[in-house]
Amino acid sequence: MYKRSHYIVNGITLYRIIAAPILLVLIFTKQFDIFKWLLPLSFFTDLIDGYLARKYKVVSIIGARLDSIGDDLTVFAAIIGLFVFESEFVRKEFMIFIILFSLFVVQTTFALVRYKKISSFHTYLAKSAAILQGLFFILIFLLPEPLCFLFYLAAVVTGIELLEEIILVALLPKWEANVKGLFWVLKREK
Repeated sequence: MYKRSHYIVNGITLYRIIAAPILLVLIFTKQFDIFKWLLPLSFFTDLIDGYLARKYKVVSIIGARLDSIGDDLTVFAAIIGLFVFESEFVRKEFMIFIILFSLFVVQTTFALVRYKKISSFHTYLAKSAAILQGLFFILIFLLPEPLCFLFYLAAVVTGIELLEEIILVALLPKWEANVKGLFWVLKREK
């Protein structure tokens, strides 16, 4: 059962990695109606693979890496979709996007320099940010008007989460997957 559940969970994760280029093709060919339904499916598979991984205790380094890559590619496709299909909203909130992108670049660069690979901490804050981002991205493409309060909430939680990950990279001398968060790392250090 372990091997089978391992393949199922990683297969669901791989779906997101494979779906990301398809989402990009849909964006650039202006197939909005298909894009707006395929994107929620990609976000939903993130919830499913995480739930199944916890339920069947399928935890592996490769799985954590694949999950992070799938998450980043899905969010990247959603952001590109936002720039193409909701350009007015992006112009209005451009500074927030620049701040979050800058924090992401700092965190990713710091992890690459320190660990020679991207981080896969999967902290509670990262999970919270992912849920809020997913909700925002799904709803902005399905509703007639953006839910600005949801965007601001997602942006604040994402910014705090990226700052936490920058601190975690500074504190943790070796790469680790599935770190609960800064509080637990500091508690563990005592």
